[in-house]
Amino acid sequence: MDLIGAYRAFAHVAERGSFTLGAAAAGIPQSVASRRVAALEEHLGGRLFDRSTRRAALTPFGRDLLPSAKRLVRLAESVEHEARRAKRRPVRMAVPDTCATLDLAWLDADARAHDVVIDFHRAPPAERADLVRAREVPMALLAVPPDEGDWTVPLGVAGVAPARPGAVHLESLRMDRTTTTRRRVLIQPEDDVPHVRDRLQQVRDAVGLRPSQVAVADSLVAAVAEVLGSTDLLLCSRAQAREFGLHWRPLGELRLARGYDLVDPTGTVHTHLSDAIARCLGAEGAQ
Repeated sequence: MDLIGAYRAFAHVAERGSFTLGAAAAGIPQSVASRRVAALEEHLGGRLFDRSTRRAALTPFGRDLLPSAKRLVRLAESVEHEARRAKRRPVRMAVPDTCATLDLAWLDADARAHDVVIDFHRAPPAERADLVRAREVPMALLAVPPDEGDWTVPLGVAGVAPARPGAVHLESLRMDRTTTTRRRVLIQPEDDVPHVRDRLQQVRDAVGLRPSQVAVADSLVAAVAEVLGSTDLLLCSRAQAREFGLHWRPLGELRLARGYDLVDPTGTVHTHLSDAIARCLGAEGAQ
């Protein structure tokens, strides 16, 4: 027997003096309310209502038990409320600084439909990995080589000048006697990882660029500011270039990409929200 359901039906019927109105208040059919009250009477060993009248009048036994029944119903409802709150307690998730606020908001909204509320913590790649190791966050999008990740974000370079057709070759940034400006490729903190940074620096050295011409910026904001006020280029995704109003082109000498893997002990986010994560990352195939 559903004892809580029976006490809830008893309390609602008693308060309203009617099985019809009491059942409606409890959100159940009248027949179900009648069966639950009858089962409760059998369980308790006494009549709760006087069946000889048209109204659902309490017997002396029913009047004595009603206050305790109401307290039990209130306690059960309080437990159910706390259970709903516990299921929707925010889960901390470390994400890249490159994720746009609107995309994160859509990810959070989609997660709430699966009873998951996310508290986002923006951090660079190394810090996200440290947070997971220290168990300070249960969920995180970790930077991994693209062939090891579930999401891949192709990278190119973007600047303020309108993009010409074709790729940008790093060797075209090499200085000669006619060059007066030393153009740079700025690496944002999100790409300060070996599978991106080291490969780009290897090509830099191979084509004869100066070390300072491929540099890691202190922050994403600083990198974008440098590019907006110069002929420098930002290593970034297409989505980021659109966000910053820059013109994007692929690199000519090599193909670079970010790779991401999700640490998700619940499995819910990875299973149901893969497309929303792809949008946040600017991954291939994201809508």
